[in-house]
Amino acid sequence: MHTAYIAMGANIASPAGPPQASLAASARALESLGHLRRRSSLYSTEPVGIADQPRFVNAVVVLQTSLSPRGLLTALLALEHEFGRDRSAGIVNGPRTLDLDILLYDDVILVEPAAPHLQIPHPRLAQRAFVLVPLAEIAPDLIDPRSGKSIATLLKNLRAFFPDEPEQVVRLEDGTWIPG
Repeated sequence: MHTAYIAMGANIASPAGPPQASLAASARALESLGHLRRRSSLYSTEPVGIADQPRFVNAVVVLQTSLSPRGLLTALLALEHEFGRDRSAGIVNGPRTLDLDILLYDDVILVEPAAPHLQIPHPRLAQRAFVLVPLAEIAPDLIDPRSGKSIATLLKNLRAFFPDEPEQVVRLEDGTWIPG
């Protein structure tokens, strides 16, 4: 079995409902790909790239899976599609019903340029507070194999360079989502 850390995000309704319901339903759906071991809390975050859109709801989950990195990516993209996301018609960094990204997969470092592009660790992992805050909640001592730094250290470094960004990641309380 392999351990994958998956970032989840949404800022518009999907067939499952509003973003919080979409993340809760997609977490249940991830069980078909392996065993969901941990969930961060939900966080409300400012959009990156295009400011004129609703805030995002983000989380990170830990999935134990027998799928290969490419197999996991294919399954995640299919799950996004089930939740109403069409990446081919979407606007980059625009509103989305569900976004699932592989952040880390064991201690693998991988770049596959074939479509859809796959890069592990996620290429912007260390630059995204909306990923680092929930990831640090559930795995602060996890080592990013590319930099050799812990997730807690990556978050500390981000805070040093962009002190306001992590403070804009606000924990949400929601009865449909149980962290842990």
